[in-house]
Amino acid sequence: MEMSPELVGDALTRLRRAQGQLAGVISMMEDGADCKAALTQLAAVSRALDRAGFKIVASGMRHCRQAREDGEEPPMTEEELEKLFLALA
Repeated sequence: MEMSPELVGDALTRLRRAQGQLAGVISMMEDGADCKAALTQLAAVSRALDRAGFKIVASGMRHCRQAREDGEEPPMTEEELEKLFLALA
């Protein structure tokens, strides 16, 4: 399934935000910052990645459902999307 901008919605924005947060965590660790602050930011990165993944899966499911409603064969089934996401999580 191709990941068009319409399909991924704001997942790309979430991924860019996570990328920035991760860069911040790396800088904090390189600079010897407080461990608690670095771990707090790392947890935020993890949540942002989870949310982006959920957005992509939800968008894929909507795309598959719409394809079926239009009489087309969806590129993946909802079960395949879910299995793929859970296998990578």
